[in-house]
Amino acid sequence: MKLSRLTDYAVILLTKLSFGDGEPASAARLSEDLMLPQPTVSKLLKMLTKGNLVLSQRGASGGYTLARGADAISIGDVIVAIEGPVALTACVDDSEEDVCGVQSFCGMRGNWVVVNAAVNEALNKVTLAEMAPAWMNMFGPVETVAEKA
Repeated sequence: MKLSRLTDYAVILLTKLSFGDGEPASAARLSEDLMLPQPTVSKLLKMLTKGNLVLSQRGASGGYTLARGADAISIGDVIVAIEGPVALTACVDDSEEDVCGVQSFCGMRGNWVVVNAAVNEALNKVTLAEMAPAWMNMFGPVETVAEKA
């Protein structure tokens, strides 16, 4: 399983928004600050809004903000918003038709369900706040989980 570049960009974009102290940021400003193409930023913001991770506010002082704190947004949430539900094999993907001809009698399906659940659990344990890389310090102080405790 390899995540798309859009998912990587989404984590960076959300991290940038997490340093905004709740102040709305425009797509143009985010594009400029992150040196990402504006169409890509706009596409991501639309997907993240649909995924309930970002709120959009119209008007002169409008823009985008996180829908909840960075410590309440998991990497699993970001992946689902951009890529869709994590399904390591077709037999654990509820969105697909029965693409496997032996799924109904395959003894491996139960094992894949366990593996898929473990991967999802791990992705949901890691928050956006924990993913903030050190180079993002240029956007504001990064408070680590250890410093909060």
